[in-house]
Amino acid sequence: MAPSGQLRQPQLLVKELSHSGALQGCPKIFLLLSSGLKAAWKPEAFLLHLGKLCSQHPHWSLLQLLTELFCRVAEESAGNTYCPVFRTSLRGTLYLGDEEPWRTESDPGPSTQYDLSGTRAALLLAVIQDRLGAEHDVVALRDLCQALGFKVTLRTNPSAQAFWEELAQFRETLDTHKGPVSCALVALMAHGGPQGQLLGADGEEVQPEALVQELSFCQALHGHPKIFLLQACRGENRDPGVRPRALPWYRRWLRAPSAMPTQADVLQIQAGAPGSLISTPGTPGRADILTVYAAAEGCVAYRDEKGSDFVQTLVEVIRANPGGDLLELLTEVNRRVCELDVLGPDSDELRKACLEIRSSLRRRLCF
Repeated sequence: MAPSGQLRQPQLLVKELSHSGALQGCPKIFLLLSSGLKAAWKPEAFLLHLGKLCSQHPHWSLLQLLTELFCRVAEESAGNTYCPVFRTSLRGTLYLGDEEPWRTESDPGPSTQYDLSGTRAALLLAVIQDRLGAEHDVVALRDLCQALGFKVTLRTNPSAQAFWEELAQFRETLDTHKGPVSCALVALMAHGGPQGQLLGADGEEVQPEALVQELSFCQALHGHPKIFLLQACRGENRDPGVRPRALPWYRRWLRAPSAMPTQADVLQIQAGAPGSLISTPGTPGRADILTVYAAAEGCVAYRDEKGSDFVQTLVEVIRANPGGDLLELLTEVNRRVCELDVLGPDSDELRKACLEIRSSLRRRLCF
């Protein structure tokens, strides 16, 4: 907790605790709160309302509680445009209450669900050339979107400039659409640069966060969910993973502890003032955005001749439960991806990967 702009490198603090041996495999929660005058809620108010929600709904998962809380923050902030954001690499559902997390049809989660009765639109931008198996990701994701009722626009091998042009045209099409638009999904699939940039088919760079921000200004999508799926490397780090603390000697012969990604099981809640340095650079301080990265920050995203681990697992999980809460489904996707052992093209050593999910959703999102 710090005045707006004072906590300049929160990720260094997050990284330090994330590497604690005693917490390997355990959830690690970080609250990054701004006490500046421009904050939507002061830290004490944010924590008070979160505590009340925990007491009122002890059987809700923490991600469900945060979604409900974000709705209230956004409604009370000026202009109804600011919303906190959480970033998660959790591998399972996390409950804070003392009660058993029984689920009933009358109280399944956050009180409000997005209305998806209007048009659903999807834009798939994929660089296929020199990306082994990428064509399988395109087919799988296109078929899934169509099965979920999305009108799909597909463009392959776009240049960096074409990423901008296609997204701008997509936004314009939605703004001029006759009838309500209820949801947009944008998939960006390409090679990634060392700082997380996307590389077009021409090798030029484009910043994915800028593309996310561009669509956030779409008037037709105001108050509606905007989903971004990014299948690209975010750096060159290849995570060897970490193993849980050693088992007692008499249990070692039972099973070898499996490795897990070093950046798994982290939840960050960022509730700073809009534009403050406590927020992730480049992350638009706007509501109703869900961004899913195929790799943790700075890491490689893996893919082989059958497609990428992220896209293929995502399609499998959603097809098995298309009506489920999307945040819960993505947590399951991350769990499965984290369990995979992968071989990179330049190494014979097994590597690990995990997703990063960023959300400022204010309601349950179910297809």
